[in-house]
Amino acid sequence: MRKLDAQDKLIIRALVRNPRCSDNRISTLTGVPVRTVSRKRARLEKDGILSYCTVVEMQAAGTGRFTAQHMLIIKFKLGVTRGQIVQEIRSEPNVINVFYELIRYSFIAETDGHIALVMIIEGESDSDIAESIQGKIIPSLQKNHGADSIVDLHTIRLLDPIRREHNYMPLVNMQDGFLAPDWPDAAIFAE
Repeated sequence: MRKLDAQDKLIIRALVRNPRCSDNRISTLTGVPVRTVSRKRARLEKDGILSYCTVVEMQAAGTGRFTAQHMLIIKFKLGVTRGQIVQEIRSEPNVINVFYELIRYSFIAETDGHIALVMIIEGESDSDIAESIQGKIIPSLQKNHGADSIVDLHTIRLLDPIRREHNYMPLVNMQDGFLAPDWPDAAIFAE
């Protein structure tokens, strides 16, 4: 664990507001010297505190490719371990060539002493998602962990995202892919 100092927090807030911000621009916005911004930003990245990604919105508000999202919770029988799940993810060819299209987010979880997978699945319809779950995801998991490996499965239909990554609320503070310019710095979580 690393405690963030005041300059780290200023740099992070500027990057939350605009991840494409240059070190020179961050220096101008925060008053932190540009060399300090460059050094601290590089260390935050190296330490895994900062990372960057591009989010492609596939729901109606974006490309419209998918019109449905479900949260899927798969609970495994006792004896299926986190390590087995991680190994499967690393070695399963479907993770690379099939599942990337279906799964928006996924997590390894624990529920009632059992290892579980929690996934956000996208599809063209609710029935498309059900087909993907039953025809692709479940068979792949059963192939790797046994036909009786899944003891419980729940799905929840998702409607609209409210908050992402602590700070991004598409229905509230996002404008043209960035935080709205009038969103207050005090409302940006950077601890």
